[in-house]
Amino acid sequence: MIFNEEKFLSKISVAKNKNEVLKINSELKKYLKELYSELKKIGEEDEKKLFGKKINDFKNKIQPEIEKKLKLFNENLDNISYDPYIFKPSIKIGNSHPLIKLYKKMEKVLINLGFSVVQGPEIELDRYNFEKLNMPHYHPARDMQDTFYVISPKVLLRSHTSSVQIRTMEKLEPPMSIISPGTVYRVDDIDTQHTPMFYQVEGLTVGEKISFANLKFVLITFLKEIFGSSTDVRFRPTYYPYTEPSAAIDMSCPKCNKNGCATCSKTGWITVLGSGMVHPKVFEDSGVDSEKYTGFAFGLGLNRLAMIYFGMNEIKKFYENDVSIWNQL
Repeated sequence: MIFNEEKFLSKISVAKNKNEVLKINSELKKYLKELYSELKKIGEEDEKKLFGKKINDFKNKIQPEIEKKLKLFNENLDNISYDPYIFKPSIKIGNSHPLIKLYKKMEKVLINLGFSVVQGPEIELDRYNFEKLNMPHYHPARDMQDTFYVISPKVLLRSHTSSVQIRTMEKLEPPMSIISPGTVYRVDDIDTQHTPMFYQVEGLTVGEKISFANLKFVLITFLKEIFGSSTDVRFRPTYYPYTEPSAAIDMSCPKCNKNGCATCSKTGWITVLGSGMVHPKVFEDSGVDSEKYTGFAFGLGLNRLAMIYFGMNEIKKFYENDVSIWNQL
């Protein structure tokens, strides 16, 4: 077998950068592997020793040249000096995502109202996502929040961040006021206002003598701080298995000021929140004394609220990463 010393030495001498030298080193290893394979095929001992010596001589001639070239390139890199504070004019500065912008504003308002932020797992147990929220396996309300199961029927992707509220009540003693923001999942078809994954912010207050009046104060203040003091808010009775009484929260349409438009379906009002007084069974299942404590909870879809806030007509635009849109908002 021919020992291509000149071929390798020539390649090393003209190598322009470290990557090219490393590529030659890989070629050398592959070539040496072929030589050793040939060595194994030689049966005669003297011939085998002679061929083995030639391989070693070849290797000892090429390998140092590769190492010398690598060292040269490394030294050159070490000697490069530059000013890390030089600003390149062509660098484009990005903008915060609209969902982040709105959430930060909401978080500031709610923290000023006495709430703290808590987080929880997105992969959740059925008992925290449904059972401890007064939704046993046979409850029809589960159909409204059909989700994705990781290990059916006990492990799933959470369909709301209410599970974080349950975990928090198990860990902390009242009084408490928390918000739980995060990603949630539901088996929804993609349309202008729905996606299978979206962002939610839920709130919970627990303490002695907490009433519906406290709930109204918090949510009216919250919406007026976000959308302006001229925003009207109304509460409509509705049903949620984990609150009783329950209320849907409507706000006056910011686009038409209750005159009726396509955004509010000609009604002048837009539903933006769900809320209610925490059901006693939810308290009991979470280890909270329902005779001593009361509380309220609320929840909203951040994507839906952002569509209204920024005047967007399609929810999927939040996920398309169109920088030109972010520059306009």
